[in-house]
Amino acid sequence: MTIHETIAGRRRIDIRWAEDGDDDALLRRLAHLSSRALPSGPFLLAESDGEPLAALSVATGESVSDPFAATADLLALLELRSRHLHAAA
Repeated sequence: MTIHETIAGRRRIDIRWAEDGDDDALLRRLAHLSSRALPSGPFLLAESDGEPLAALSVATGESVSDPFAATADLLALLELRSRHLHAAA
């Protein structure tokens, strides 16, 4: 599978740090949709075309995502970015 095949159909993907306070409700929403407890942060957040769909705890490697959206590619990108951050530390 190539990156192009993985992200086909998405016009824009943003990977960013979740902001303390500002993104708390969003992270809780993703955890609720995932039927999982919210892991400890900090978090990387993946947005597709402006819609936040997945988050990854950089501390634990656990993720939460919207089960009603295709997020496997976003989770793979979050994991890749987290590995880059850990390698650079």
